[in-house]
Amino acid sequence: MMTTLAISGYRSLRDIRVSLAGLTIVTGANGSGKSSLYRALKLLAEIAQGRIVQSLAAEGGLQSTLWAGPEAFSRAMKAGSQPVQGLVRKNPISLKLGFSGADYGYAIDLGLPSPGSSRFSTDPHIKAESLWTGERLGRANAFALRNGPSVRIRDGNGEWRQAHQNLASFDSMMTHCSDPREAIELLVLRERMRDWRFYDHMRTDPEAPARKPQVGTYTPVLASDGADLAAAVQTIVEIGDGGQMNDAIADAFPGGHVAVTTTGAYFEIEMRQHGLLRPLTASELSDGTLRYLLLVAALLSPRPPALMILNEPETSLHPDLLPALARLIVQASKRTQMIVVSHAKALVSALDADPDSRQIVLEKTLGETVVQDYEPPSWTWPSR
Repeated sequence: MMTTLAISGYRSLRDIRVSLAGLTIVTGANGSGKSSLYRALKLLAEIAQGRIVQSLAAEGGLQSTLWAGPEAFSRAMKAGSQPVQGLVRKNPISLKLGFSGADYGYAIDLGLPSPGSSRFSTDPHIKAESLWTGERLGRANAFALRNGPSVRIRDGNGEWRQAHQNLASFDSMMTHCSDPREAIELLVLRERMRDWRFYDHMRTDPEAPARKPQVGTYTPVLASDGADLAAAVQTIVEIGDGGQMNDAIADAFPGGHVAVTTTGAYFEIEMRQHGLLRPLTASELSDGTLRYLLLVAALLSPRPPALMILNEPETSLHPDLLPALARLIVQASKRTQMIVVSHAKALVSALDADPDSRQIVLEKTLGETVVQDYEPPSWTWPSR
């Protein structure tokens, strides 16, 4: 389980470190930095897919995503007796992302290329990476270290060997140095990160794929847009916990039941509700009902990931559905680590009632996202 998340230099997240639980609720007012924290988690996942540079480019390039304020605030700036201004910079410009748990920790440092060195001058360069065992990077527990184009990996005898001498600035050691014999730790962590799942505003509009018949195949993992909902529901029925799914639907819609119809190779969802003489097809369901079914299919996956992140799952849901959703999320957190980003007070309160949960409240101070009333965990970034 991930126990610490660290982000530095990304948008309003100048320097933020948070402790995570099996169920972590990230909340705060609009503009407090919730979306930035969510996007930073997605960037971490993109490293394992080899797409970190492309993802930053899609956000406008590294320069557009960097913290726009001063490197540090003086006491006078914080007190308001001195205007916010740039001080003498002590460290290079960088965007840093990292996390750790009881078994492994990983961090990456992205910086700017040399001026005029290439026409790809807006692409960030990976300056440093580290993989270590345990929760905090140190000399004794580092397993793989990358500085510039050089990557070193510690062998089973504790000796360092050169794994790569000319790794491209846009390639991560996570994707280019993983090896089942020589770097099994890198491989294990890479595959774990590739399995992280993000669900953000699953489509429920009239043209949403989930409203239309789709070719059905075994689907233990719901697609991020929910297009394969019917197949995912049928997969839960056949190889997952169909009883728990029925309970989750009945919890939100008393007397309700969901089934999957087939026409040739095509699957379609239909829902029976108390008081109706016929089932409703997916095209007839309200946005809130369809969204709840999508969340049920995601949270009851027969193949639970190491980490699942929900961003504003309350979107389109009637307030009466939030208690049932909270119970479903809490149940899912016993099988997989959950991070829920939300500003719905009713949902946050219901999730926070779980004794194993942790709430992180974000707020803005001088344009910087900080955690309210919180002592950050200790953390060490890799050196360039």
